[in-house]
Amino acid sequence: MNRRELTKGTCALLMAHSLHASAIHPGVVALQRSGPPQASAHKTVAGVRLVDSALASKATELARGCSPEFLFNHAMRTYLFGAITGRSQGLQFDEELLYVSSVLHDVGLTEKFMGLLPFEIQGAQAASEFLKREGVPENQRDIVWDGIAMHASVIGGFKRPEISLVGAGAGCDVVGPDLTHVTRQQVEEVVHAFPRLNFKTEFVKTCVTVIRRYPAAARNGFMRDIRDRYMPDFHGPNICDKIAESDFDE
Repeated sequence: MNRRELTKGTCALLMAHSLHASAIHPGVVALQRSGPPQASAHKTVAGVRLVDSALASKATELARGCSPEFLFNHAMRTYLFGAITGRSQGLQFDEELLYVSSVLHDVGLTEKFMGLLPFEIQGAQAASEFLKREGVPENQRDIVWDGIAMHASVIGGFKRPEISLVGAGAGCDVVGPDLTHVTRQQVEEVVHAFPRLNFKTEFVKTCVTVIRRYPAAARNGFMRDIRDRYMPDFHGPNICDKIAESDFDE
């Protein structure tokens, strides 16, 4: 499997739900929940530098200010797992753009930014507006927009690393890492720095809250509508099951 195929597979596993975790994550073993948060004490985690540029710091402040702690920690783990995965695959990427995309990728699930559009688009729009206020060039804003908007889609896996690795990092954290590309030691260091805080349960509860408030925003494309109408007996894999079955011990 080449690097692009691996990234596509990770993204597909996360939200398209078309593959079983055992096929994508060989060698996964149970991972223990760590202790209390110690984010402020870490400049480097699992060999990955936490980007601390002025722009990254403001993005971090925005995400932390609108997100519950479990969701903010997930965003930070998304960046770390994405960067680790990218390095494992030998990819070259802009650390700052990947960091900003990752730390803001789920703000569309927050009270401040949820809305009528799918949460990925809500988050992408919020991030783009933030970057515009900060004077970031349009071409860089577009990369961040794509990274957030496509992180839950198979499409993101076909894009440049700053985009594809957001979905790859989120997939590692939601359904479990592939220990052939992210070592157990790296996973433990990431979770120690940014504890999961009952992520499995809290994440699904947050998504349910958004869906109940904006049910029309939870659509997944016209082909799914047609399938559901004409193939009522079809029942594909469900992301709720994959989250519950992930190898993080909570």
